[in-house]
Amino acid sequence: QAQLVESGGGLVQTGGSLRLSCAASLRGTFSNYAMAWFRRAPGKDREFVAAIDWRSDSTYYTDSVKGRFTISRDNAKNTVSLQMNNLKPEDTAVYYCAADWQLVGGPHTFTLILEYDYWGQGTQVTVSS
Repeated sequence: QAQLVESGGGLVQTGGSLRLSCAASLRGTFSNYAMAWFRRAPGKDREFVAAIDWRSDSTYYTDSVKGRFTISRDNAKNTVSLQMNNLKPEDTAVYYCAADWQLVGGPHTFTLILEYDYWGQGTQVTVSS
């Protein structure tokens, strides 16, 4: 059964760092999956954070996290990570890992919630001011 399991969330002060990990158990070869992170802040809709293209390992970020967050993948370990530095209170949210088999399209395609077929349960990140 396909499964994504996030870990690494927690409570951190403003300016601190966290590293989220997502362990994937998916059908087929993990390297053929586009992987992404989304988040949902209290009272808000789920939004795109970062993605990594399965074809080229190109990465995409929402503007608010550029220069602070880094997405990476380890195909040998079937994991994707999100290194989050210089965290801000507005980064407080539940963070979700997502996957899609051989997603194709331009950068905007990788930001769309409906493009991803597999989702984790989420991990809470809280940044205190």
